[in-house]
Amino acid sequence: MTFGDNVFIGPDCGFYTSGHPLDAARRNTGLEYAYPITVGNNVWIGGGVRVVPGISIGDNSVIGAGSVVVKDIPANCVA
Repeated sequence: MTFGDNVFIGPDCGFYTSGHPLDAARRNTGLEYAYPITVGNNVWIGGGVRVVPGISIGDNSVIGAGSVVVKDIPANCVA
């Protein structure tokens, strides 16, 4: 995980980088992988936010409390 400067993170947030194959047979072999999470500068992440693997959050964005971030968020956005 990479966090930029001046990132505010509320309580009870989760940043999850691990993933498993969707195919049950492959998953049952214990295969696991990780995808990066990147958070830009001056980002504010409200309480209880969950960020899934492989997500980027752009500079100056705000993620509202309780959000589940499943897609990249561009810079200068409120999500």
